[in-house]
Amino acid sequence: MSKLSIRGVSKVFAGGTTAVDNVSLDVADGELVCLLGPSGSGKSTLLRMVGGFEQPTSGTIAIDGQDVTRLPPEQRPTGMVFQSHALWSHMNVFANLAFGLKLRRRPASEIRDRVEAVLELVGLKGYGSRMTNELSGGQQQRVAVARSLILEPKILLLDEPFASLDQHLRERLREEVRDIQLRLKITTLFVTHGQDEALSMADRIVVMRNGGTEQADRPDVIYRDPQTPFVAGFIGTMNFIEGRVENGCFKHADVTVDLPVDDGPITLAVRPEALDLVGQGTGQAIIHRVTDFGTHGLVDLHLSDGTRVKSMVRSPEPFSAGQTVSLSPRAFAAFRDNVKLYRTSDAH
Repeated sequence: MSKLSIRGVSKVFAGGTTAVDNVSLDVADGELVCLLGPSGSGKSTLLRMVGGFEQPTSGTIAIDGQDVTRLPPEQRPTGMVFQSHALWSHMNVFANLAFGLKLRRRPASEIRDRVEAVLELVGLKGYGSRMTNELSGGQQQRVAVARSLILEPKILLLDEPFASLDQHLRERLREEVRDIQLRLKITTLFVTHGQDEALSMADRIVVMRNGGTEQADRPDVIYRDPQTPFVAGFIGTMNFIEGRVENGCFKHADVTVDLPVDDGPITLAVRPEALDLVGQGTGQAIIHRVTDFGTHGLVDLHLSDGTRVKSMVRSPEPFSAGQTVSLSPRAFAAFRDNVKLYRTSDAH
């Protein structure tokens, strides 16, 4: 059992900049939790504090009930994989992986067996004699993951490990790392700014902003039921339409729907896949561009007040630039003053 407990952790750097602000988080045994947020949200600083590379200004970090808040990295049961591979270029792959075990004075036979086992685990069997500068970027990152796993950490920490790789390789590696994590059942904290990465890998996503947490939930809940406008706009694509509620009805020049909340200004949030286009040639919304993705079409529109929205359609063929249409949201959420007041039961 390997559990991570973060309680009231803050980090204030010299000069008064608050990077992490009173964050509490539990990561269960074998769970992969993704810290997701824009640059400057505090996600990497939080991860580095768990790994011991930064010291919290306040709060505690515990692993399996043991307080590790003040322990240096080498005394923590954690393994860290950085964005830069941080491999020793003057050593071959075997030496890079064996280094930590040698420091722990493990027998040579054990070191050899564990290096061979972890290389096979990451799909690099037979690569021990290669120099690290002879490897591709993806292979180097596999070695970096192997180096963290070979010490059998209780907690695996991943700090945007695929950010420097091209899209195709990034997608393949994240699937491989997720498979390894599930096979080993290792508790993992993963930092990324890529929403696709978070949605495809995580058991839970923690959306961070300005050093704090906006929402922590399963990926499907984060996508379908965002609790704040920031989460709604940061995860996936979201249309925001400003209007007013009058007598239980949301009113906008191009959109009208029943909305049982108090009268006043409000923001409607609608996913592109939940925004239908009807009545070609009858509405005021003007199609700006139509993109054919093969599996579906994406229609960009201008509303009469200048708002840009997107609609996902099964086939782009009936639509063309310059055409006018009416909008009909099938599912939506409504926000006022950063508070969610309403959400339709039909998922986005």
